[in-house]
Amino acid sequence: MDSWILQILILAAGVLALGFVGYLISTILRESEGTEKMKEIATAIRQGAMAFLRREFTTLGIFTVVIFIVLAIFIEPRPLVAIAYVLGTLTSALAGFLGMSIGTRANARTANAAISSWARGLKIAFSAGAVMGFCVVGLGLLGLAIIAFIWEDPHVWLGFAFGASSVALFLRVGGGIFTKSADVGADLVGKVEKGIPEDDPRNPAVIADNVGDNVGDIAGMGSDLYESY
Repeated sequence: MDSWILQILILAAGVLALGFVGYLISTILRESEGTEKMKEIATAIRQGAMAFLRREFTTLGIFTVVIFIVLAIFIEPRPLVAIAYVLGTLTSALAGFLGMSIGTRANARTANAAISSWARGLKIAFSAGAVMGFCVVGLGLLGLAIIAFIWEDPHVWLGFAFGASSVALFLRVGGGIFTKSADVGADLVGKVEKGIPEDDPRNPAVIADNVGDNVGDIAGMGSDLYESY
C-alpha cells in the first residue's frame, strides 16, 4: 500500500474518532442533571475545575513559549521541531480539556440516572469516559499524520511527543498536588474539627477535592495517556 494512501486512512480514522466524540457528547448532554441541589454541586465543581485549568494553562503557555524559543534556536531542523512541539502541546491540552469538560457535566447526569437505573447510569459514565479515550486516539492520529505528511524527519516527530509530555507533566502533577492538598484539608477541618461526614458538600474543601480529582484524574490522566499514545 502506498504511503500516502496509508496517511489518508490514518487521517480519516482520526476524523472518525473525533466525530464519534461529538456524538457521545450530544447524547450525554441530552440527559437530565437531576435536582437543583445536584445541579448546584455539579456547577460548583465545574466552575472550580475550569478556573484551575485556566490558571494552569496560563502557566503552561508561558512555559511553551520559552521552550519553543529554545528549540527554534538550538535544535535541528530549525524551526520545525519547535513547531511540532507547539502542535503536540495544543493537541494534548485539547484532549485533556475536552475530557474534563464533559466529565464535569456527566457527573450529576450519571448520579441522577443511577437513581432509576444502574444500567442507564453506567451507560452515561462509560460514554463520558469514552470521550476522553477517543479524543486521545483521534487527536493523536491527526497530529502524527499531519506531521508525517508534511515532514518525514523523525526528529520532528520527537518534538511533537515532547509537547505532549509537557502538558502531561503540568496537568498530572499539578492536579495531583491540588487534589491531595484539598483532600487532607477536607479531612482535617471537616471530620476532625467539625464532625462533618467525609465528602459532605457542606464542606467547601470537598468541592476543592472534587475539582482536583477532575483536573488530575481526567485532564491529567488524559494528557498522560496522550503522551504514551
